[in-house]
Amino acid sequence: MPVSIYQLGYKKLSRIIFEWQAADRASLLALFIVIEVSLHWFWFLYVWLRQDAYVTYVNMTLLYPMWLGITVMGLFFWWMIGHLSHIKNNDERLHYWQIVLIAVYSLYIAVVILMMGHSSLVSGISLVGGAMLGMMLVRRRYVWRAFLWQIALIIIVTLIPYLGVNLPSLCQLTITSIPLDTYSYLTYNDTTTIENAIAASIFKEGTLSWDSLHQLRRSSAFFWRSTHMYLALPKAIFIVYVFRKLLLILDDSKEEILQHANQDELTKLNNRRFGLSQMQQTIMATTAAQDYSVILLDLDWFKNINDNYGHEVGDQVLREVAKVLAQAFTDKEIVSRYGGEEFLIVLPNTGHDSALDIAEQLRADIAQHVIQVDANLSFRVTASLGLYTLNYAELLRIKQQCAPAMTHTEGSMPAYADINAARKDKSNVNETKANKVQTCKNKLNKPHIVPSRTDKRTVEQFHRQQTAQLSSDVSQRLISTADKALYKAKDRGRNQVVSANDLLAEGIITEPSYST
Repeated sequence: MPVSIYQLGYKKLSRIIFEWQAADRASLLALFIVIEVSLHWFWFLYVWLRQDAYVTYVNMTLLYPMWLGITVMGLFFWWMIGHLSHIKNNDERLHYWQIVLIAVYSLYIAVVILMMGHSSLVSGISLVGGAMLGMMLVRRRYVWRAFLWQIALIIIVTLIPYLGVNLPSLCQLTITSIPLDTYSYLTYNDTTTIENAIAASIFKEGTLSWDSLHQLRRSSAFFWRSTHMYLALPKAIFIVYVFRKLLLILDDSKEEILQHANQDELTKLNNRRFGLSQMQQTIMATTAAQDYSVILLDLDWFKNINDNYGHEVGDQVLREVAKVLAQAFTDKEIVSRYGGEEFLIVLPNTGHDSALDIAEQLRADIAQHVIQVDANLSFRVTASLGLYTLNYAELLRIKQQCAPAMTHTEGSMPAYADINAARKDKSNVNETKANKVQTCKNKLNKPHIVPSRTDKRTVEQFHRQQTAQLSSDVSQRLISTADKALYKAKDRGRNQVVSANDLLAEGIITEPSYST
């Protein structure tokens, strides 16, 4: 047998969902169906063994042919397990047999629900749970069509009894003379359950007492509701188990995807993209009296290491330096590999003197670290570091200078007017540039503009875009300025820390301008 129940563990299920071929997944669905059919078969076996006790409630005339039909269905689905796995390379035949599998199973479930009592518990779990499980393992289009077909069938089966048509049922129908008006609060199923429980053996002197009726109703209802729970609950537990595993797999996959997306594969530090993203977020979250420092670190003579010892040794150097950096900080999000042998360290809420001490300590830690390649080869590396600190007053000035004015005073709505004008400009391609400018001015001067909800959302989106652009500009300016200090450290002999703030004060370098 190609698949087995032992393959439903966490790791096996993960491979099934993401790695197995379509034929193997369809084969597994057939195995699930065999398990369900087996539960039905054992119910028939139990009733047959206890037929003296349950002959009052079960139509034994229908029991045997239905039991035989369930046996045939079980053998058919068992055969499908192997057959589906043997046609992996034939897509046309695979699609055909997937349709056969889903169609036969849908018909089988419909007959079981009809013959064993139309229970909302059984039909609901079969309809929703079975469809969700099927969509996970076979073509969703086929399962969706079977799902719609079963909905239509359930509606038909529900309405037919009210049209005076008696459907075949395993529920025993012996006498139907109960005054139904007395039980008008009951549904059709509950009324049928009561009727099915009545047999001639309960009559005493040709009369039926209310106590006997109550006892019979409790007994028959318990039997059939227990049957419905037996048919539905194991399937529900199994489906919930599978989907719980699926959610765990998706959570792990999401975490793994994020890790690969945000992590540098070689050094296990944050990669450049994620490091810049974190930097931009922390810049905009800076509050009053908080300075912001950036350190750009570059390993000295790293090209010579690759040339003399090979790239494998160079990769080892990068990994070990990354460990030194990771051990120096409790918050790993502030350290990232910026590119090649360069590393970026962002220090929110850190003043210039503190950042200078941190940079000097990093330089010393790297210089003291021994790279042990093998028993005969070991060496040390050094690093040059450029530092730049942006104080909060300067950052606030930049925000005020670059950020668009998003607030408004009474009588005017500049931001909304700009957006509305821009929207109109895009829609009216024949309007001249002069007319566009005049339209914008007229809107700006129009008093008491009340923005719509759409306008507010547009302005909020515009504001977020401008904020993101501002944070990107500030982060690039910080890195660019720190980079100038780094190159000055290289020029001065390497293995040292140079402050861009000192270079700016001395007039050696100039500050880059911002885009607005």
